[in-house]
Amino acid sequence: MASDTVANLNYMVAPPDGSRPYNNINADSVTGKPNRNWNEEPREMEIHNVRGKEELYKLDNAGFQYGREAAKHTSFLNDGEIEREYYPESIDLIKRATGATSVVIFDHTIRRRRPGELDDSPQKRQPVPLVHVDQTTASAIARVHRHLPPTEAPSLLHRRFQIVNLWRPISHAAVDWPLALCDFRSIDVEKDLVPVALIYPDREGETLGVKYNANHQWKYMKAMTPEEFVLIKCFDSIQDGSVARLTPHTGFQDPNTPEGTPLRESIELRALVFYN
Repeated sequence: MASDTVANLNYMVAPPDGSRPYNNINADSVTGKPNRNWNEEPREMEIHNVRGKEELYKLDNAGFQYGREAAKHTSFLNDGEIEREYYPESIDLIKRATGATSVVIFDHTIRRRRPGELDDSPQKRQPVPLVHVDQTTASAIARVHRHLPPTEAPSLLHRRFQIVNLWRPISHAAVDWPLALCDFRSIDVEKDLVPVALIYPDREGETLGVKYNANHQWKYMKAMTPEEFVLIKCFDSIQDGSVARLTPHTGFQDPNTPEGTPLRESIELRALVFYN
């Protein structure tokens, strides 16, 4: 099995006038794409295959952590069934993998690649071909207030908490459009990360765009199977430099993908993770 690969990863280019970057989620009626005031640029990056060395990468040093545990729920076709069956087993998995005392899953996304389709509506999500981080500090705190009772949120915010994604392939190995993760230790937090407003009709969220840095160290696990998973840290309330705070990540087109490879299908859960 070939190990490392070289591929184009799409980085953010911030607005040249210095204005606050935004994505207006009300899609443009002509292109079907969100309105935004920033651009992206492809950069050729080496992406190292960590298979066989995955134990070196943990949530607290690299910002991501691989594991092997088959899901009991395997159909991933019905949102209600996913919430009833896959959420509880995933909460248990995250607790065991992290040592957390409580885990609250607040949503999930199934992605199935559909070449040539512009529609990326909630039921037709495709792999994200952009280097990004799902949350900022402000949006992570807002998530706690949004998903926890008002009587609990203030005390929870005084303890360590994280937002962690649980990502795994479904149906078959993710050889097509695998997931790349950037080792937190190679990031310049002050210079590389740019808050991007997500403007919805009824509220505003925020994610982090990522600017190109030649020092970034990219990793993936080649041909991840549905029996394997990766935890992706999107936020950590510990920000004193002692642990990884987050992990930029992106789907990417591996130029070495054999013709006829099944198109990528995956699921990610997003969870608030609390510690005593």
